[in-house]
Amino acid sequence: MTVLESFRQPRLRQPDTQQGESFWRNMDYVLVLTVFLLGCFGIAMIYSSSRGSDPAQYSRLNSDRQAIFLSVGMVLMLAVAWIRSDRFRQASWAFYGVGILMLLLVLSPLGASRRGARAWFEISSFQIQPSEFMKVVFIVALANFLGGSNSKLQVPRLLLALVMVLVPIGLVMLEPDAGTSVVFVVISMAMTVVRGMRLRHALVLLVCSAVAVGLLLSSSILEEYQRERLVVFINPDTETVDTYNVEQAQIAIGNGGLFGQGYGQGSQTQSGRVPEQHTDFIFTAIGEELGFVGAAGTVFIYALLLWRISRLGRASPTNYGKLLATGVMTMLAFQGFQAAGMASGIMPVTGVPFPLLSYGGSSMLATCLALGLVLGLGQGKEENYNPAFIR
Repeated sequence: MTVLESFRQPRLRQPDTQQGESFWRNMDYVLVLTVFLLGCFGIAMIYSSSRGSDPAQYSRLNSDRQAIFLSVGMVLMLAVAWIRSDRFRQASWAFYGVGILMLLLVLSPLGASRRGARAWFEISSFQIQPSEFMKVVFIVALANFLGGSNSKLQVPRLLLALVMVLVPIGLVMLEPDAGTSVVFVVISMAMTVVRGMRLRHALVLLVCSAVAVGLLLSSSILEEYQRERLVVFINPDTETVDTYNVEQAQIAIGNGGLFGQGYGQGSQTQSGRVPEQHTDFIFTAIGEELGFVGAAGTVFIYALLLWRISRLGRASPTNYGKLLATGVMTMLAFQGFQAAGMASGIMPVTGVPFPLLSYGGSSMLATCLALGLVLGLGQGKEENYNPAFIR
């Protein structure tokens, strides 16, 4: 074995006799610390980006709530990592069924509408978005389904996997939420490719997806503002569509320059000119106030998080573990790219939050839940698993 090969191979640790000692000894502290740092940084940027609306109250309310979400999320992440991974795998179909039920209920009068979409349950002053948790449940269920056999991915199994993803996509589109639907598509494509989907099958699915997008744009499912967002991305010079959001976001990014205008000093950010800046457009606040250096640093730390997820997935000897890590990494990578891309104008505006940075309790808790599942792989509790931790 060469030096390079030995570096690429995860180093295995034998399990300890005491579960508590083994849990903390095998913990991926780099991943945990990265999550905590990104969460705290997100709280700071939420506070700054909310001040333009109400300097005295609104920013403090958002940042305080996000601090609660992060605290609960960190506890949830560690708790999920403690539980044996095969228990989640065994209950994956039950979780999937409950997730579908929640998506159905949110479309009923029990759901609350915001900005033309019925996608939340309102409990007092808090909102719960079932589709955020459904993404995690879907990853576990699909990893269990595709990883349950060591044979090649044949057409019947691929078609059943397609049904699994089309059901939540259809329900989410009825809300309607095009951005979350795209996340489901990307997750399923990545997991099936890693499982061994053949090239011709992938090409067929891509063509079908393109046709579906065309039909969607010409249908009445999407709200008018959602259709306009896609039109603006395809043809930025159109004069029939309001491009205010995109223009203000790009101005904010451009104002940052190399080192930014300083924390709490961004002209666009502090004037509240960028709509939904503390949620969908949080990256514009980072770019304007901290500049290219701050934005690049944020991307670097986020990439470190994705790398740790990848390493833990590669250390798993089972298809289930590898597929689970693939799904979580793809979900976070795509959402991060989408959020940063729509802020800078290279991706359409779809309302996808930046995981761990954007304001939102459902997004934070669902992200921490997914990361807890990946951390659990490194604990050596998976069936036929030798505990692995990359120092």
